[in-house]
Amino acid sequence: MICHLNDSYLLAIGERTASSASGPLQRTVVKYLAIHIPIRWPRDIHTRPEVEQGVGGTAPADFEADRRLLLATIDRFCVPHPEIGKHDHPIFGPMSIAEWMRWGFLHADHHLRQFGV
Repeated sequence: MICHLNDSYLLAIGERTASSASGPLQRTVVKYLAIHIPIRWPRDIHTRPEVEQGVGGTAPADFEADRRLLLATIDRFCVPHPEIGKHDHPIFGPMSIAEWMRWGFLHADHHLRQFGV
């Protein structure tokens, strides 16, 4: 989860890429529901292979080093990083800085809840 979150934040700031799974429905209705409606994201949502563990995502190495890297990346993401808003989300398409910030919180919250943290 730590490496997956780090990979995902790197997508937002343009330091990693992922294939698109976006379409008109994902860029409108799904994005609106996921980002703007106060509901918990469901479990078992498939991610892009480039950020999926065991497929194309960064493999875990040392827990403490991976954790420090994630925290540093979150710090860079939350500035907000000057590249946020310049890159499309692989599912939701173009997003504003505010939408990226909301996504960043919701994505981390989703995975932290998944592990009971």
